[in-house]
Amino acid sequence: MNNSTNTPNRLINEKSPYLLQHAHNPVDWYPWGKEAFEKAKVEDKPIFLSIGYSCCHWCHVMLRESFEDRGIAEILNNNFISVKVDREERPDIDSVYMKVCQALTGSGGWPLTVIMTPEQKPFFAGTYFPKKDIGETLGLTSILKYLSSAWKDNRNQLLQVSNSIMNSISEPSRAPIKGISKDIFKKAFSEFKQNFDSVYGGFGGSPKFPTPHNLFFLMRYFHITKDSCALEMVEKTLDFMQRGGLYDHIGYGFSRYSTDRKWLVPHFEKMLYDNALLAIAYVEAFQITGNKKYSETAENTLTYVLRDMTSKKGGFYSAEDADSEGEEGKFYVWSPEEVKKVLGEEKGTKFCRCFNITASGNFKGKSIPNLIDSSISEEDTDFIKDCRKKLFDCREKRIHPHKDDKILTSWNGLMIAALSIAGRVLNNKKYTAAAKKAADFIFKELIGKGGRLMARYCKGESSIAGYLDDYAFLIWGLIELYESTYNPEYLEKSLELNEDMFKFFWDEKNGGFFLYGSDSEQLITRPKEIYDGAIPSGNSAAVLNMLRLSHLTPVYEFEDKIQKLFKNFASEVNSFPTAYSFLLCGILFYKYPTRQIILSAGDNTEDTKKAVALINKKYNPFSISLLYSHLNENLENIFPSIRDYLAVRGKTTVYICENFTCHKPVTDVNSLKNML
Repeated sequence: MNNSTNTPNRLINEKSPYLLQHAHNPVDWYPWGKEAFEKAKVEDKPIFLSIGYSCCHWCHVMLRESFEDRGIAEILNNNFISVKVDREERPDIDSVYMKVCQALTGSGGWPLTVIMTPEQKPFFAGTYFPKKDIGETLGLTSILKYLSSAWKDNRNQLLQVSNSIMNSISEPSRAPIKGISKDIFKKAFSEFKQNFDSVYGGFGGSPKFPTPHNLFFLMRYFHITKDSCALEMVEKTLDFMQRGGLYDHIGYGFSRYSTDRKWLVPHFEKMLYDNALLAIAYVEAFQITGNKKYSETAENTLTYVLRDMTSKKGGFYSAEDADSEGEEGKFYVWSPEEVKKVLGEEKGTKFCRCFNITASGNFKGKSIPNLIDSSISEEDTDFIKDCRKKLFDCREKRIHPHKDDKILTSWNGLMIAALSIAGRVLNNKKYTAAAKKAADFIFKELIGKGGRLMARYCKGESSIAGYLDDYAFLIWGLIELYESTYNPEYLEKSLELNEDMFKFFWDEKNGGFFLYGSDSEQLITRPKEIYDGAIPSGNSAAVLNMLRLSHLTPVYEFEDKIQKLFKNFASEVNSFPTAYSFLLCGILFYKYPTRQIILSAGDNTEDTKKAVALINKKYNPFSISLLYSHLNENLENIFPSIRDYLAVRGKTTVYICENFTCHKPVTDVNSLKNML
């Protein structure tokens, strides 16, 4: 029974869609802040901290079961100070207390449930809890009653637990070692190979996550070693992800993860970051193989983003929910009768056979369209395209899942990178234009006082000082946007942001970047993330950014910083390299020869365009390119010696330097093609 109240709690004044989902709970919620902690001290109550996000299915379940229940609310309101946090707005808080949960339980996830002292020191943590006990599993009611009693009668024991937890989550004192071992790439490849699902692609069993940066590493490893097994792992994974239900065959875009080994049944929420990183993976696979099925999947994914996830001002929304009308996946599934009603008997039967839509279904009595056990022949392409359009138009009339419309700088940075890469490789100006518009939006709406980058824009308000990921991912996006437009403005901005990133986040003592800034709220610990989980870590992205900037701008030298960062994290990376796959991409860039390509535009703009197109078509992840012409003379301010790279006899001239050696400049496309 829904026991929500018409009288809102304090969350009604928040902007976060997730917090607003709880604004009418009978629980007396506080947003994270001084008011809650001072109240807890005055009333001598522990803090009940609940962390989640608006498109999280199990967060919705706990909301309905517990937080809308007046009985649970009464226990919480009488014995605790309850605090709600949107993990996407406050990744710093989430990072700190997720480590607590992992230390105590060996795992983590959302909703994240933590109980702690008024001083924010935790003594209990877990994830989803049912309202009532289920067998051996304690329900939330029992947990709250027990801990409330213990707080009053046995507090010293809880404080001892809290002190033990605090010791375990403090920033580790890493043993100083020389650095990343030389065999790290082969070791990582071997681990990926051992963990690879040779039948359905991906790594491990179920649940199965896309983790595109694993594929980034394998494609780079293949580029260097020519080991065909690396590319085979990439292709099989990309093929089966696209064929499965993880991919939305009607409206495009990818869901968060698959609950099964076959990529059939997804957790239906769609996240901006997954679709950005997967678009990059499919574009890179197209560059390597020339197979248009990869470029088409990337294009379809970006079609979804530009259609459904883009604000009028150009920023990108965060996510779409797994649930609609209170049911997970309801928006996405079909029965044969529904399909035939739209397409007619003959076409509907054929479509259902192709996409495995059956009377028995594969998800709660209905079917998730998929191509796991079938494929589309070339002659059926137009038929499928026509059917898909009609089914999409029909589906649009359904009640849509909730959309989280907050705009996060970090995830927008990833999408700017994806659109920029796709724009230049696929020669699609629409993607580049969308990337430019999003970057313009960020610099207009998400720059705070003193030029400080902000983390979140929602309902007309920018807020929260940016985190490391905001800086690192936006810099990545701007570097890609520079190489797609050759507008020096993006290069200048990336350099400015990089300087600020060092100012606010760099650890001068030990190396590496902290998650939140020196000017931000200081929590019980100040974490440094290197693990490349659902998305790359800010430290991993920062490494690759620094390396690319050092080749794009000769005045920037990051050797000492990079070495210090590698040494700081070396023990973790050496012990389990596959958990740091995006960092490994940066280390590959660092250890292998990098190609610097400088184009000096001639009088014939068509020749320049042909040279640029040739460079963009080729997969070379260890190259950077610059374009110098009378149209972008501002590049001289960043790269003064660029004026020495002249267009020979007025012809577009390409200078290629690698491994500390510069080749003879070339002025014709065939010679350039041979050099590349």
